[in-house]
Amino acid sequence: MTAPPPDDRPVALVLGAAVWADGPSPALVRRTARAAELWRQGAVRHIVTCGGLGRHPPPEAEAARALLIAAGIPPAAVTAEAQSVNTRQNIGLALPVLRRLGATRVVIVTDRWHAPRARLIARRLGLDAASAHPPLTRARVLRQARGALRELPALAWHWIAFRPRR
Repeated sequence: MTAPPPDDRPVALVLGAAVWADGPSPALVRRTARAAELWRQGAVRHIVTCGGLGRHPPPEAEAARALLIAAGIPPAAVTAEAQSVNTRQNIGLALPVLRRLGATRVVIVTDRWHAPRARLIARRLGLDAASAHPPLTRARVLRQARGALRELPALAWHWIAFRPRR
């Protein structure tokens, strides 16, 4: 009897978003719903949720994990990284989990405007990174545009500040 081939599908990395007093923010709900879709399509083999404790409990990663489990994703397929407080930490503190899973390929699940900087950070940390995002709706176009404008200086700063050393 031969061993099954290794699973080379990527791991989904769901970046954190706020938890509000009344529960997960719409951004966190959208991101986890997209990750659940990827799981159901067989596009990813595991999901890592990211994000520490913000203004309201629980930590973002734990809230995202609970949403995924409520959506029917098996608990063993979801790992929470609940210490990070920003995008760089979301990805950096998920690295030990990714190593345990034997994963270097990730699909970063975040909003469209956030994805370029997240992919840059992941690649600079040695990951083969792609991204997936919730669909853009007309109701969210203005909010997405504002997010993109805010993200431009952050992307430039990360590009310069975290260049690979030669």
